Amino acid sequence: MFRNRSEAGRKLAEKLSLYKGQGDVVVLALPRGGVPVGYEIATYLGVPMDVLVARKLGAPGQPELGIGAIAPGGIRVLDDRLIRLLGVSKEYIEKVSQEEAQELQRRTQEYRDGRPDIPLEGKTVIIVDDGLATGVTARAAVESVRRRNPKKIILAIPVCASQAIPFMRSLVDELVCLLTPSELGAVGLWYSDFRQISDEEVKRLIESTQEQAQSKGEM
Repeated sequence: MFRNRSEAGRKLAEKLSLYKGQGDVVVLALPRGGVPVGYEIATYLGVPMDVLVARKLGAPGQPELGIGAIAPGGIRVLDDRLIRLLGVSKEYIEKVSQEEAQELQRRTQEYRDGRPDIPLEGKTVIIVDDGLATGVTARAAVESVRRRNPKKIILAIPVCASQAIPFMRSLVDELVCLLTPSELGAVGLWYSDFRQISDEEVKRLIESTQEQAQSKGEM
């Protein structure tokens, strides 16, 4: 168990020390929960951090159960097995996709606050979240990043269901995970403090890492 997301980020950062001080590394954190984790990694490595807003598509009546996810660049991935099992209609999928696309756009604009995307072409990109259950959101995030022609994609997560590890490893160049329980339950169960992260905190942490990177000439 981790005390909080910051501790999880510091422990992940140690596993990524090979990339410390490299000028072609970018951390992309999935908000909101992945941002405090990503902040610790970006600060330790001395590299910039940005957000990658990917949105889960919640099942009917069970918004926390992801039947798919969307990410920038028009990416949409679906869990076909779960959709069949739950009998989810195409009409519902289109409706929730449109709703989440609007929220994705809103959050991206708010978190960026007018800043342009950090270029990813030819870079080593470290995608960070605070935990993975099914991995559907991370899968959408990885596909979105891959379309921007990075040199290497690393997925760094504190805790991930063991069943999801083989598939997630097949999607990226490197997977770094600290805990792989066979019975994950909710991601929050693996943190003593799993409080909600505010939009204001997300923006503050992003700005802080980018200012640090600019001062070192990394952006």
